[in-house]
Formats: sequence, C-alpha cells, structure tokens
Amino acid sequence: MDSIAINHTTVAPSGSGTAKTSNMLNQLLNTLHSYRPTPQQSLYFIAFLFPSLLLYLINNRYQQQKQRQKQKQIHGSLSSNPTTSEKQLLKENREPGKWPPSSYIFPTPPSYPDWDLHKTKPLPYRPFRYGPVYHTTMGLRTVKPENWIELDNQYPKFHEDKAARIAQRREKCIMVAPEAAEASVELLKELVDYLPARYPSLFRRTAVGIENLWSGESFDISSLTGTGTEGGRKAMEMAARLVQDDLVLMMERPDDQYYLVAGAVLLPGFWRLTDKFGMSLAELHTSGDVPQYQQKLHKGMYNLFRRLRPEQMVGRNNYFIQVDDSLAWSWSIGSEDDETETSWSTAEKNRAIEHHYFRSERQTLRRLPKTGAVCFTIRTYFEPITAVAQEDYVPGRLASAVRSWGDDVARYKGKERYGEVLLEYLDKKHQEQMERGLDLSREDECRAYPF
Repeated sequence: MDSIAINHTTVAPSGSGTAKTSNMLNQLLNTLHSYRPTPQQSLYFIAFLFPSLLLYLINNRYQQQKQRQKQKQIHGSLSSNPTTSEKQLLKENREPGKWPPSSYIFPTPPSYPDWDLHKTKPLPYRPFRYGPVYHTTMGLRTVKPENWIELDNQYPKFHEDKAARIAQRREKCIMVAPEAAEASVELLKELVDYLPARYPSLFRRTAVGIENLWSGESFDISSLTGTGTEGGRKAMEMAARLVQDDLVLMMERPDDQYYLVAGAVLLPGFWRLTDKFGMSLAELHTSGDVPQYQQKLHKGMYNLFRRLRPEQMVGRNNYFIQVDDSLAWSWSIGSEDDETETSWSTAEKNRAIEHHYFRSERQTLRRLPKTGAVCFTIRTYFEPITAVAQEDYVPGRLASAVRSWGDDVARYKGKERYGEVLLEYLDKKHQEQMERGLDLSREDECRAYPF
C-alpha cells in the first residue's frame, strides 16, 4: 500500500485580476489625456469604450470564479465550509473516536456504458511523469460516485486468484477488529446496492443480498448484524469476492488517529496484512519506509482523513516495477510466510526484460456515512513491460520518470535490481517510436495523465 497526498496546483492570487484591470484603466486614462478628438469622435469612442470595458470586467470575474471552482474540485472541497447539518461530523464538533451517523445516501449509479465481461479492457493507467524532478505528492483527484469500483475483462482471473487465496490464507488475508465489524457490514451493503446498478449484466440484487450471474454465487447478507469479529470477517470476505479490489477500513480512535482495523487484502504484491493490521496511519507509512513521508505527506494525509466527508470521494494512482509474474505476492522479494522483513535485496539482479512487469494501483477513499470508517479500495493493474512499452509515448516517459527518482525513491522501488535492463529496453523502444515519426508535441492530447 503506497502513500497518498494532495497535488499542489499554483493559483494566481485572488487580487491578480483586479491588478490587471487597474493597469488597463490607467493605460486608457493616459490615452484619453493625450488624445484630442472631435465631439463626434468622442461620442463614438465613449459608445465603444463602456460596453467593451463592461464585457472585459464580466469576463475577468467569470475566469476568476471558474479557476476557484476548478481548485475546489481538485481538492475535493476538503477545506470548504460545511453546512449546518454537516458541522457535527467534523472533528472540532465531536468527541474523537465517535462518529454521529450521517444522513448521506450514496447515489445509485448509472449502468456502465456497454460493459462486457469479455470485451471491456482494463483502463490503461500510466501514472508517471517526465523528469528531471520527481515530486512526492499524494496526487489526489476527485472521483465521481459512479466510478467507485472498476471492473473489466480481467474479472475472472481476479476472482479465481482471490478464491484460491481465501482457501489457502483466509486468516492471514482477511482480518477485522471487533470495533470494525459494523463498518465491514456497512461496506458490504454499500457494494450490494452499488454493483447491480453499475454492472447489471454481472450482478443481480436479491431479496436477501446479491447474486453473481457469471459465477453463480449467491450471497445472503440478511443475517449479518455487524456484531462480533467473525460477522465482520464474513462481510469483508463477501465484499472481496465481489470486486477486483483489495479493501481496507481505517477508523478513528479516541487518540485522534486513524488505524487499520479491517482488511481483505488478497493481492497486495509487496506487503502483508498481518504486518500492518492495527497500525496507525503514520505507522503504516513509516514502517514501509515511504520516501519523505514525514516531511511532505504526513500533514496532508492526516488532514485528508480528518476532513473527508461522506459525500466526497478521492482517488490516486501509483506504480511499481516487479521482476516476477505473480499478481498476489511478489516472490522475488522473499517468501510471504518468512517472518523476517522482506526486501528487494533477495530479487535476482538484471533479469531479462521478459520478467519485468508494470504494477499500478488505482486507489479510492470515501467515508462510510453510518460508522464514519474510511474505506480504502486498492485495484491493481498488472501488465508485462514488453506490452506497456508498445504504446505510443510510454517508453520515453517511463524512462524519464525512472531516471528522476531520487536515491530514497529508487531504494523504495528497488531500482538497483532492474534499472539497467529496464532503461536500456525503454530507451530502445522510445528511439524506435521516434524513428517512425512519433510527434512528441501531441502527447498531451493523445495520452493525458494519468493514462
């Protein structure tokens, strides 16, 4: 599980538009002072000047409002003033660790356009930027409610892998603290309402729960009450079997900190739920040596969890390079059952490029309205580097991004074990694209970040 942080976009000071208007007026006044028109010319000039100036002022005000609205969308309105009914939900107006239920109801989504279990391809997330500087930010974007869960034609494989992991490692991959049992059931009920509406060709709502039309599985949620650890664990297991995402619940305790109190983490790749369960938000990241967490990420992340309201949802993407082909657990960094700390040091150095895989996570965060738990979804996209590098613009941009990693990021991502082979291959593919006439000036219109 990677870190999360707010993108900082530079905005002109609120008074900048006023300053420009003042300069323009001064120029017009100077021109008027030196100009000696005839009476008829003066009338024409005045008739032209005032409508033009009025239109300019209106447009200037409109552009300022548009910029402010854009910034509010980027930051998910996390700092906006809440309505009276929402004030009780904020930290300043309640006791830490206690969440008054919100009346917010997650909207019923429209069906996914033309979604097909066999034809809908995974979205091509490519969340890396050109160097030379690597910026450590959370990279948050607002997520529309209908886009909460993404499913595609990889669903059968994910479903099979998850079923095998549950059969083999249920106790280690699905964990729920007693305090999170109710939130686990709430999450499951949210998915049971959402999935049949969003993916009607795959799911059907039943009188007691939900049916998977492809697998034939039927889930009865009517007896789940949210009391007791085992009830919460059953709810998290059902939720995990419905989607391609791994699922984590974070809850606030009386010390004003958020803790990982429930999870169905079946396809993590590089981390184990048994190691992270019960940790605070800060411990999750410091224990994983997330680069520059304390300096650049901690404050923004804490504020995000504290301010996130049920009607908001944010998302982000990350990426890694993996030198084995296992979606569930990257065995190249060590055994999943080894009690010692796993490390990139065990990975074979400079394996052939055919063993390099591009691993990207699409993560969303939303607050469950009744329990106040923050739901963290982690959807993994996993593809061979040899396939990703065939896409226009990708090898050049990825090579530049890898070269921009500082020493701390390079250690965190294991660059020393694969960097030489990877960069040589990416440079070669980029050169081939350039030689066949790839127009770099059109990249933004062809492949806008994070795709």
